[in-house]
Amino acid sequence: MIFLKSPREVEILRRANVIVAEILEELRTRVAPGITTLELDTVAEEWTYKKKARPAFKGYTMRGQVYPRCLCISVNEEVVHGIPSGRVLREGDIVGLDFGVIYEGFYGDAAITLGVGEVSDAARRLMRVTEEALYRGIEQLQEGRRLGDLSSAIQKTAESAGFSVVRDFVGHGIGKQLHEEPPVPNYGVPDRGLRLREGMVLAIEPMVNAGGCEVELKEDGWTAVTRDKSLAAHFEHSVAVTKNGPYILSRI
Repeated sequence: MIFLKSPREVEILRRANVIVAEILEELRTRVAPGITTLELDTVAEEWTYKKKARPAFKGYTMRGQVYPRCLCISVNEEVVHGIPSGRVLREGDIVGLDFGVIYEGFYGDAAITLGVGEVSDAARRLMRVTEEALYRGIEQLQEGRRLGDLSSAIQKTAESAGFSVVRDFVGHGIGKQLHEEPPVPNYGVPDRGLRLREGMVLAIEPMVNAGGCEVELKEDGWTAVTRDKSLAAHFEHSVAVTKNGPYILSRI
């Protein structure tokens, strides 16, 4: 079932997502060679409670596995759901930070990918194209258009640059639950699929690989990596469909 949000609910979702965006910006200032992914997770958790919210991912259960941290931190060939640990970030890495909170009963969710120190031109291009794909998808969030318009815009942007979009993981509706209907693929056919309506709130999150689209899970049961070990990037915004077009809730 798809839950359409009232203007009041959209504004609570906006406040939840602003918290997410603010914490991601704080983490952006901390990402540097020598910091560990667990140190970043600690910062995120401390700031979440300072802002009177709760971590959305810690304790989340999927496929019978309980996620143990607040942040998902995915480095280089890791696509999504990397678990923070004592891993040290090194010059030239790229790191995806996916973060969510619960605030006044509603969820916020967003993601960014950053370079650690100086990164290669190829890595910078992958990150730039992935973020561009996100915004090309968001542009399609107009009342009366179809979900396939959004999905195909993301796919076209990524593939026209020579990259591939991950198909095993997709975006999702968001509201009083972290993952609501409908699923939001990053690939599709224009003018196909669900008709977009005012009050829908979608977490749009292209995951783009420099190589092939295939992924596999590591032994921890969470971390997805590119099968060919190529670099991956991930960007995400939570966005409401309004009469005036897309309202990006997780942008400050």
